[in-house]
Amino acid sequence: MTVLAALSGALIVAGILGLIYALTPHPVTPAKAPRVRRRRLSKVRTVALAGLAAGALIAVVTGWLVALVIAPAASVMIYKMVTGRATNRIERLNALADFARALGGVLTVGRGLEQAILHAARSAPAALAPEIGRLAARVRANVATATALRLFADELDDATGDLFAATLILAAERRGPGVASAMQGLAESIDEDVKARRQVETEQQKARTAARMITIISALLLGGLFLAGSYVEPYRTPLGQVLLTVFMSMYLAALVWMGRISAPKPLPRFIGVTGQHATANTAVAGKQGGVG
Repeated sequence: MTVLAALSGALIVAGILGLIYALTPHPVTPAKAPRVRRRRLSKVRTVALAGLAAGALIAVVTGWLVALVIAPAASVMIYKMVTGRATNRIERLNALADFARALGGVLTVGRGLEQAILHAARSAPAALAPEIGRLAARVRANVATATALRLFADELDDATGDLFAATLILAAERRGPGVASAMQGLAESIDEDVKARRQVETEQQKARTAARMITIISALLLGGLFLAGSYVEPYRTPLGQVLLTVFMSMYLAALVWMGRISAPKPLPRFIGVTGQHATANTAVAGKQGGVG
């Protein structure tokens, strides 16, 4: 009966979470870069496995098999809610502005675009050092400049990074004057973008802080109730296991909702190696950047 109750609870959890996902509107966004997507999935998978191990330990100690479902789901949701991806993205954009200034400085002395990339990569900002290093390696290996820059944009995975790459792609195609001044102007534009994102992040941090506090208080309260002994005995029955699953599902749904309202909404990207309209969008972005 306990196993049947646990399986019923698992199906209830899956149904509730599936309903929440189905009813939540999802904006259409371009596919993530394969490397970025693999990195994120790897982290989520590690957290899920750690949650599964914790759930197995709880199930062995307490006999509550629903922990095998609840613990991994809670671990993944809490991880996504508290990770600081927005702050990391802001720091990367700040580094991109520094890289744009460095490129503009090198281009003012008359060097070509490829030579400027190789020279500026020697003092790449720490937040973007791996990505800029790979960009320089591709240029050094005689990969087409446009392809190397689109790969760089995919690794940045940001609309502002697309604008940066598009400006340089247009410069590589036209080989005209004005690239240095365009880089300086782009750096100033990125600075304004970073400033605005920091303000938005400050407001969103309040919701994340509240979610963390609620999670910590709830975990301490649940831990105290489990140690109370007779108070949680009714939940050891098959019906109690099902009810516990429903209650925990409602709590996890609340965490999902809080995570969504505090999550940043990135602008849609418009360039990349797999973009069908990358060339046309490159020309538009380049004209906006003043290259010509």
